[in-house]
Amino acid sequence: MSNYSKEDILSILNAKDSDILKYMSETAQYRKNNLITYSKNVFIPLTEICRNDCGYCNFKKDPSDSEAIILKTKEEVLDELKIAEKYGCKEALFTFGEDADEEEVVLNRLNEFGYDNMVDYVVDICQMTLDETSLLPHSNGGNFSYEALKKLKKVNASMGLMLENSSNRLMELPTHNKSPGKNPELRLETITNAGKLKIPYTTGILIGIGETTEEIADSLFAIKEINDKYGHIQEIIIQNFTSTPDIEMSDWPEPSLLDMIRTVTAATLLFSDSDVSIQVPPNLNYDTAQVFLLCGADDWGGVSPVSQDYVNPTSPWPTLDTLDDLTTDAGFELIERLCIYEKYINDEWLNDALLEKSLTLLRHQ
Repeated sequence: MSNYSKEDILSILNAKDSDILKYMSETAQYRKNNLITYSKNVFIPLTEICRNDCGYCNFKKDPSDSEAIILKTKEEVLDELKIAEKYGCKEALFTFGEDADEEEVVLNRLNEFGYDNMVDYVVDICQMTLDETSLLPHSNGGNFSYEALKKLKKVNASMGLMLENSSNRLMELPTHNKSPGKNPELRLETITNAGKLKIPYTTGILIGIGETTEEIADSLFAIKEINDKYGHIQEIIIQNFTSTPDIEMSDWPEPSLLDMIRTVTAATLLFSDSDVSIQVPPNLNYDTAQVFLLCGADDWGGVSPVSQDYVNPTSPWPTLDTLDDLTTDAGFELIERLCIYEKYINDEWLNDALLEKSLTLLRHQ
């Protein structure tokens, strides 16, 4: 168990002056090496329709929007995968709005393709990826039932769902008051079920959406409690809210650099006994990304040479050369990883087909 209590984590999250530097320096003792990882991926939104309507969202589109992705065909997806393959991408990140098939326009398209629901279509998309490309699928599409996760596990090397925050209070704010799927109890249940099913998993928290420091601490401890039981969480993303003109929360202040420094430091120290990576998205922190490496972050997440970040379309990825320069300038070494971390590449976590493919990719890293 971690040596850090809730009071300790709150002290870090509320630190001032030289105490911030003291806590940052504590993270160095837990760093196992000087390696900073990333996954070379292609980001493919299967649909931009979603039942949630978060106040900070840049992803969701209205079904009446002529530019909205209602549902990509298998042929469209395969074309994108083949391009990604040529660029050496190894992760196929499939995103889709939560319960998109509740919208008639999406359900009608699914029916045209011969499917009754979104989960079965995603399963076949992932199977196609495994059969016809060298990429590993990683799906992130909101909450899923235990049975849906069981289906998806068979064709995904890893999966993900951001907790964002464990506080029910945020359901009353513009953040989540029109987003039933952001109920933290539902999200914690999905993350727990992924653990029960032994799905290598990514989760994380979102900073700057109206939360208090105590709610940040509670969220981190909620994730840790689940991971201490199941050991399936590969990485925790500390993501900062970024304001854009077209969102409901356009006038909300973004979290400060110190807010992020304190949170990344707190997460690093809390999970210091858990062999969990701490990730900060580099495209949301161009000018400050290096600082988070000094707070204990050891992963940049998925970075694509071929596709944009559809969740944050105004924040382009750094090139891999730029990312390498940022990393080495801070005294670290950039290395590529798969979407599934190496410790999970065994028959305890993967079926035979996923294991064989993951091992093949790992040998060619």
